[in-house]
Amino acid sequence: MFLMKETTIKAASHSYPVYIGENLRHQTAQYFHKDYSSILIITDETVADCYLSDVKNSLAHENVFSYVIQAGEKAKSIDTFYQLHTQAIECGLDRQSLMIALGGGVVGDVAGFAAATFMRGIDFIQMPTTILAHDSSVGGKVAINHEQGKNMIGSFYAPAGVIYDVQTLHSLPDHEIRSGYAELLKEALLADVDLYQLLISNDLSVLSSQDLSYKLQRGIEIKAGIVEIDERESGIRKHLNLGHTLGHALESLLGYGYQTHGELVALGLLFAFRVSEKKFTPELPFEQLYTWLKRNGYPLNMPFIKPEEILAKMKKDKKTLRTEIQMVLLKSMAQPVLMEINDESLLEYLEDFQTELAQRNS
Repeated sequence: MFLMKETTIKAASHSYPVYIGENLRHQTAQYFHKDYSSILIITDETVADCYLSDVKNSLAHENVFSYVIQAGEKAKSIDTFYQLHTQAIECGLDRQSLMIALGGGVVGDVAGFAAATFMRGIDFIQMPTTILAHDSSVGGKVAINHEQGKNMIGSFYAPAGVIYDVQTLHSLPDHEIRSGYAELLKEALLADVDLYQLLISNDLSVLSSQDLSYKLQRGIEIKAGIVEIDERESGIRKHLNLGHTLGHALESLLGYGYQTHGELVALGLLFAFRVSEKKFTPELPFEQLYTWLKRNGYPLNMPFIKPEEILAKMKKDKKTLRTEIQMVLLKSMAQPVLMEINDESLLEYLEDFQTELAQRNS
């Protein structure tokens, strides 16, 4: 039995608790710190079948409503966002109401953005049900996608709390486990070499609940330490985008949902290793990470897309400054740095990386 752990995120806007444990979805109301006039639970089709009734039954509130959106990245759209506002109005929500985001990162993003904008902002609580959402549920970034780029329309809006029932992770398919684990790898590479070694010490097939819970808690602590210093991404929070410059570009080019976010971030981590080696010549464990990712089923055959197309998408990235692409690189393990890279160099690096992956997979 994994004992419940509580962590407090001390962001600039406000502090909020993060609860991690088993069976928390059956005790949801006891983690509220105020009374609400009404509650709207937002979830997706997959999660609703598994956990919506558990959360509803735990609330014991006379004004509890729910709204189910489609599963997958395509739900992070302006249409879904508008539908949530319509539902909130029709259910009679007011400024003393609460939205609960029950699901993965997509649900958390679109529900959080709806909460941030409904009546200029009402409380919302994150209830993550994926490994990936351990990252997105903490830190207060909420957004929807635009066809020109991922998370281009959004806000900084911290939740009132995070309730993380690790039992919900048992039902995840393999590709979602891979996706979430990539974000844990990212956090470890940024700040904790020991955690990185622990993460790759075993394969995903033998991951236990207690083992995963510890790793999730440590990942959240790493992100919390960064967010508490830089909530609005004006400085070191940009380091959390390690692996995401390429990952986001590929997501947009391939179509949202074609491949999971984390699987593409894993490719982005390998690319960041190679660029870091060219810029700083550090000794980074590229072969070790590549071998572990390959053995655990990550799709490492980068689809053939012209480097010029990838570069164009990278320029849509929110970190781009004066049309110059900024990438998070590693001077060494756990020593990230944000660096501007010119187009000519980046095209060369992309071509080399594509060629290397093609040769490894031939």
